[in-house]
Amino acid sequence: MRDFRIEKCVLGMVSTNCYIVYRKAEEENGKEGLRPGVIVDPGDNATFILNRCRELRVRPEAVLLTHGHFDHILAAEDIRRAFHIPIMAGEDEMGLLEEPDLNLTSSYGGDISLTADRWLRDGQVLELIGRRWRVLHTPGHTAGCVCFYVEEEGALFSGDTLFYQSVGRTDLPTASSVDIIDSVVGKLFVLPEDTRVYPGHDSDTTIGHEKKYNVICRHRR
Repeated sequence: MRDFRIEKCVLGMVSTNCYIVYRKAEEENGKEGLRPGVIVDPGDNATFILNRCRELRVRPEAVLLTHGHFDHILAAEDIRRAFHIPIMAGEDEMGLLEEPDLNLTSSYGGDISLTADRWLRDGQVLELIGRRWRVLHTPGHTAGCVCFYVEEEGALFSGDTLFYQSVGRTDLPTASSVDIIDSVVGKLFVLPEDTRVYPGHDSDTTIGHEKKYNVICRHRR
């Protein structure tokens, strides 16, 4: 993990975690080149994200969306245009991303309809910044939620599916409390216990910690 870096930026009105994930570039002629990167959930404040990429010398290859709620997507279009890179999201999130009443931008962000450049399926593996990112379809918070698992680095970007000792809300459009339990138990708790979890809000955690202390455990007894 020496050259794999994760920078968390807490942005927007509900303190959403946007992640700038990048690899340290090798030096050429005594000068370090641009670092290949990925932006996960650019929730808000595109200017801040773009400036931070410049400061870190990061050149993103893609924008990855864990789901389509307003607080995770507001800066996505500006970043796509600035770097000419694709937006990628779960294939079952298409309807929610495109409909402002479902993605909640009609209430909070101003009627945004967003279309991904690539729609991702469960189990698909993306080759980004020299690493393999496995797509895990984890419905529950929304029908098309996905998590991104970088096995080589022991890192999981869980969006609003799994939090520190909690899980995502299930009272919003396309959500399901039954599905989120199935997703967390069946897709995430089977990962190695030392997997570091980078959620959409609040603090990072590990799979092992959540298997012991997550609120969802009380519903399984």
